[in-house]
Amino acid sequence: MADDKKPISRFPVPPAETLPEDIRRIVDANTAKAGFTPNVFLAYGYKPEHFRAFFQYYDALMKGPSGLSRAEREMIVLAVSRINACTYCTIAHGAALRILSRDPHLADQISANYRVADLTPRQRAMLDFAVKVTERSAEIDQADFESLRAQGFSDSDIWDIGAVAAFFNLSNRMANLADMKPNAEFYTMGRE
Repeated sequence: MADDKKPISRFPVPPAETLPEDIRRIVDANTAKAGFTPNVFLAYGYKPEHFRAFFQYYDALMKGPSGLSRAEREMIVLAVSRINACTYCTIAHGAALRILSRDPHLADQISANYRVADLTPRQRAMLDFAVKVTERSAEIDQADFESLRAQGFSDSDIWDIGAVAAFFNLSNRMANLADMKPNAEFYTMGRE
């Protein structure tokens, strides 16, 4: 389990009450929803302008309109985060996927190796593309688009797959840079 006494970031973490009012509202709303304050909110409080930009884009990608379900977007996060060895994101977004999918096993399967997870062909194609964005984006070609279209993805969906993957490549790198620690609560969420 996570050790609550260890620092949650390599960088200074300002007390929540010292954050700018607009950021405190976001932190408070997420704390009320989750029942605890996810460490990512506190860690990003170090740089308020970065906090605002990060969470505005996060909300657009992960909660905004899309042909991808919220669970599919979380699947992308997990596949990418595993490639990038991001502990914070695999633990936190594994919890989110367990809740959204109502499947206590899927998140662990994807976090371990999505290639052997219980996925549909559509989901596997989506994650293959997200991983290609992560590992070999310069090699993306028309055949990748045709493969995704054959699984029913629109061009807008393909954009969203790529955008979620690209954003979480940034997020994973920042979490690894900061050595961001996942909250202990994430480990058990959605398992029962």
